[in-house]
Amino acid sequence: MKMELIKVTPRGYCKGVVRAISMAKQARLDYPNENIYVLGMLVHNHHVVEALKRIGIIPLDEPHKTRAQLLERIDHGVVIFTAHGVSPQVINTAKAKGLICLDATCPDVLKTQAAVIEHLEKGYEVLYIGKLGHPEAEAICSLSPAVHLIENEADLKALSIEKPLFVTNQTTMSVFDIESLFQTIKAYCPTALFCEEICNATRIRQEAIARLKDIDVLYVVGDRFSNNSNRLAQIAKEHGIPHVYLIDDVFAIHSAQLKEAKRVAVTSGASTPTYVTNQVIDYLEHYEENKKYPVFDLDLLL
Repeated sequence: MKMELIKVTPRGYCKGVVRAISMAKQARLDYPNENIYVLGMLVHNHHVVEALKRIGIIPLDEPHKTRAQLLERIDHGVVIFTAHGVSPQVINTAKAKGLICLDATCPDVLKTQAAVIEHLEKGYEVLYIGKLGHPEAEAICSLSPAVHLIENEADLKALSIEKPLFVTNQTTMSVFDIESLFQTIKAYCPTALFCEEICNATRIRQEAIARLKDIDVLYVVGDRFSNNSNRLAQIAKEHGIPHVYLIDDVFAIHSAQLKEAKRVAVTSGASTPTYVTNQVIDYLEHYEENKKYPVFDLDLLL
């Protein structure tokens, strides 16, 4: 029996990622003689980062270093702030250094930042549900000591808050995890104000995974640093798909993963190039023909 392949829709690039990559490419054209730096990964996909390096866009990304610390390495040229957002303090520091600043922050992330700032100014303490070390969470939590990062229920028990409470979240979290934590916080503080900020691209991709039925294997094409890709894999496992693989590209597919698989599905994170996902789909469509791995061309990513 031939393996059935389900191409999950929607999948791949969201509008924020498209915007960030377009801005980076345009910067190379607008400033041909300047060094162009990115504070972190422009989008969380190492293939995209490598493709950008080929056109002279330099990523600055070190584990456990904040955006402010990375900025210390730049003395002149252009700096691009990533799609995940950055704190106002970092922007002000970059401008004070005389750098040309380009802000590729996703509009959905800016909306969340604005909501947090508004409620801080009104005297609220903020519970921000997000992932420790993620640049989106870093930017929000650096706004004020009154912003508290919440990753799980244990973090709630460690808090003692008397001020009015505002609750929101990182845009790429699991919509199901957020709902669960919101309910827990409501029981803990019934008067809290809630603003669920899962971006629409993240939501509809997650809901598409949750609706899948009778799937033997799911491939999530995405980078291990991509929170939205990791959440897709997490949700698939929570909804009973027995074999879920988060893969960088087609070269991570192996015959042992597909042994006896009858229904195989493919999706991809919001920062995964269509080119990379299409190679996976094409390989799986011709899997029974023992098709060789395709040639991967970084120049086709941008």
